[in-house]
Amino acid sequence: MSSPDNNSENNPKSNEYEAVETRRNLLKLGLGAGVILVVGGIGAVAKSLISPGAQPSGSSTASGATGNSTQTGSYPPPTTPGFPVILVANIADLEEDSAVNFNYPLEETPNILIKLGQASTGGVGPDSDIVAFSQICQHLGCIYGFIPPGSSPNCNGSYTASGPLGYCCCHGSVYDLVNGAKVIGGPAPRSVPQVILSFDSATGNIYATGMTSPCIFGHDTGSNDVSNDLQGGTLVG
Repeated sequence: MSSPDNNSENNPKSNEYEAVETRRNLLKLGLGAGVILVVGGIGAVAKSLISPGAQPSGSSTASGATGNSTQTGSYPPPTTPGFPVILVANIADLEEDSAVNFNYPLEETPNILIKLGQASTGGVGPDSDIVAFSQICQHLGCIYGFIPPGSSPNCNGSYTASGPLGYCCCHGSVYDLVNGAKVIGGPAPRSVPQVILSFDSATGNIYATGMTSPCIFGHDTGSNDVSNDLQGGTLVG
């Protein structure tokens, strides 16, 4: 009697075993490919969450800006929710201790931007010395003026500014613009709100992106809810 033939062609159990192994290997390959795709997808999502602001230079334009308002990939989004983003000035056009006037966040709310020549609270630019503030005095709503160091306001020749100051000729309120417009004289009960600025080092553009508390005078005066600054007028832009 001849011995059993171990060839798979004559062995049904062997054929069945090989078929099972083939299906098992195919499943392993499919699962492996699926894991790779899932991991790759997670990696892409994670990358987008880690660097949401990464954009090619010139990929977007600031809302309401005029002139050369192209944002670069390093340019951040608006700091204060709901506030417009506008181009205020270019650093090449600024002169130290010379104020630039602009309205923000409403067409009815004036501000000043100054390059102070010394690092200041909230300052932007290469020297952290470019700042901007609401120009409405927090006492009774008069418009104050910028006084460079060593100079005097037109209304009070006996007063000499010890540093870059905001001086209100209505009632003599004085704001220290190097230190976040802290009140250092007069009847003003609180500092004027500071405009949050962003500097684009690629273009030299300076943008307004929001306001700090307290609110602009007349907009829920004394409140720290800066969303009130957006009420009672027309948004710029």
